[in-house]
Amino acid sequence: MTPGVDVAIVGAGHNGLVCACYLARAGLKVKVLERRPVVGGAAVTEEFHPGFRNSVAAYTVSLLQPKVIEDLRLARHGLRIVQRPLANFLPLTERDYLKIGGGLESTQREVAKFSSRDAERLPDYWRTIERIADVLRALVLETPPNAGGGLVDAWRALKSARRLKRLDMEARRDALALLTQSAAELLGRFFESEGIQAAFGFDAVVGNFASPYHPGTAYVLLHHCFGEVNGQRGAWGHAIGGMGAISEALAASARALGVEIECNAPVAKLRPGEVVLENGTVVTCRAIAANVNPKLLYLKLVAPDLLPPEVAARIERYKCASATFRMNVALASLPRFSCLAEQGPHHASGIILAPSLAYMDRAYLEARAEGIARRPIVEMVIPSTLDDSLAPPGRHVASLFCQHFDPAIDWATRKQEAIERIFDVVESHAPGFRASVIAHSALSPADLERDFGLTGGDIFHGALTLDQLWAARPLLGYADYRTPVKGLYLCGSGAHPGGGVTGAPGHNCARELLRDLGRRRR
Repeated sequence: MTPGVDVAIVGAGHNGLVCACYLARAGLKVKVLERRPVVGGAAVTEEFHPGFRNSVAAYTVSLLQPKVIEDLRLARHGLRIVQRPLANFLPLTERDYLKIGGGLESTQREVAKFSSRDAERLPDYWRTIERIADVLRALVLETPPNAGGGLVDAWRALKSARRLKRLDMEARRDALALLTQSAAELLGRFFESEGIQAAFGFDAVVGNFASPYHPGTAYVLLHHCFGEVNGQRGAWGHAIGGMGAISEALAASARALGVEIECNAPVAKLRPGEVVLENGTVVTCRAIAANVNPKLLYLKLVAPDLLPPEVAARIERYKCASATFRMNVALASLPRFSCLAEQGPHHASGIILAPSLAYMDRAYLEARAEGIARRPIVEMVIPSTLDDSLAPPGRHVASLFCQHFDPAIDWATRKQEAIERIFDVVESHAPGFRASVIAHSALSPADLERDFGLTGGDIFHGALTLDQLWAARPLLGYADYRTPVKGLYLCGSGAHPGGGVTGAPGHNCARELLRDLGRRRR
């Protein structure tokens, strides 16, 4: 048995580290326990081939909360984030392409190549998204009300209702549409061009085993729009050194505040006031904050006799399956796209290889029927165009984020098939890509679960569907970061506001934990 601490945190992913920092700022003694040899969880940078480093799982920055960056002095601890020159680049045919970003007028000129009407509607679309994203931003760092709760929960519900009440009727209709409609229905209101719809519709299927024609996918699109980079709302960026730089800055901040971080410390069981490690060591504490998937927490780490049967039954039905396949590729040279061969800012953007919503729909249907999409959806990001620390001079690294791949199939026998199909898609848009590949690493949904504890390979710790959002995340009655087990809290992405490298669940959980322990935030 080790000496007691105030709070033990299970998992040194970014939310666990954020939670630890805020607790330590309030004067608590905090210990973080991490299964892997490094901190960061899915936000980690590793060398996958001699001289080539890249973000292993999480791969781009936008949703990390500015308040977290400022409060925890992450810039002082080495974090530097640079904005992409363009948001996205979509090769559409051998001759046609679309660039998104660089300002409204620049994007309108691009869109006008395909539809003057769509170019005119673009400001209306962005205005609609931004107006509702503002409501989301206000809710992200708040604790949702618990269904059936007391006065505190009633007050939280009232505060949220007041924010919605401030919206005019048109904005309320837009909010309802963004919560319930399909991405295709939403985008069809504004745009007629397939390429424009694909450019914005891609966000609706990121980490989401669904077709853009499914109700609810408009919200997933919106979820990816409430972020910012260096004060620029809706922008995307890169952390110099990869996503691991975020985790390293958080760990440095935590250690400076007195937090103890122990790696290579896999947890076997959780009991009230005790964390039992696989080696038999027991860490005693006043409270536990778990930065793990809710299914992993409730069905594997918490003793069954501590869990009410109805909660166990409900968590069994909690949806986890993002159908994501993740690759890192070492390249001898930059890809030369058929539609735009020369080197340019498009190489430093998010390169979406999915030219229409119909293409995305087919990928989903094929994965449902056959396990692997015949032509997967691929986003390529080449961070070495912005960060020369990741590859040798003249060489590059590419992140490939790919959908759709059924997590339930036998990945031991079909992983190479998935890799070949992904490479086929890239090669079809950038001939010579295969020949430029020096080495690669690949993570199937099964690998994501094994390596990072992402149940079902779900990058968001649970689907972002309406029945698993806000006051229902992860379960109705347990949305306030507390659990049915006294002294046990949930600080990971399975809690509000959901997935992405945001730091918000860790921030919010720390606030509730401090309230229960009678400490004031600093």
